[in-house]
Amino acid sequence: MEFDGTHDEPTRERVARSILVNGPSTAAALAERLDLTAAAVRRHLDQLVAEGAVEARDPRSDATRGRGRPAKTFALTEAGRDNFDQQYDDLAAQALRFLAETGGEGAVREFSKRRVAFIEERFAGVSQADPSLSPAQVLAQVFTEQGYAASVKQLPLVNKQSVGDQLCQQHCPVAHVAHEFPQLCEAETEAISRVLGRHVQRLATIAHGDGVCTTCIPTVPTTTEKKEQVTT
Repeated sequence: MEFDGTHDEPTRERVARSILVNGPSTAAALAERLDLTAAAVRRHLDQLVAEGAVEARDPRSDATRGRGRPAKTFALTEAGRDNFDQQYDDLAAQALRFLAETGGEGAVREFSKRRVAFIEERFAGVSQADPSLSPAQVLAQVFTEQGYAASVKQLPLVNKQSVGDQLCQQHCPVAHVAHEFPQLCEAETEAISRVLGRHVQRLATIAHGDGVCTTCIPTVPTTTEKKEQVTT
């Protein structure tokens, strides 16, 4: 995403960053979030779309908006994400290719595990610093510290009871490299599972074209966990 050097540049970057941090957003949501008029936001969005940094998406078929048609959402494109902390993707990919050629698949997996060591190293400290945080919220803070712009959403209730949370990462510093080396995503998911002591499920990844990385974190024991509880 390249800006044209006009006086609109700072605001346009704020619009793009808001989409990065909060995920695909409508013009109305951006206007409220940034304290701008809807007309101003649309003008910036039009320019970002023209630059190829943002794309307009049709609303989901189940979206509701009262009267009128549901509003379109705007999401960062791959080119738009390039502007945020991904200048060294080519070098990183070359290094991993060399590692794979010289050390094999095992070397890539070991590197991937070491890269996400921060998850286990920081989890206990963040949790102890703020006991009010849920495990998912602790993870979100740990990932945000590393530039992932993470947040937590509650999964839909089942029989009026919570069944878990969804960890959402609006940004991935290694998305382009992970597209070629999925071991990076796999190691991340495995580390999350280890710190929580239960199975988690990766639902989507930016590396594979989704707008956000999402991981389902159940709050109820899995079938395997229930069996272990009965036998202990």
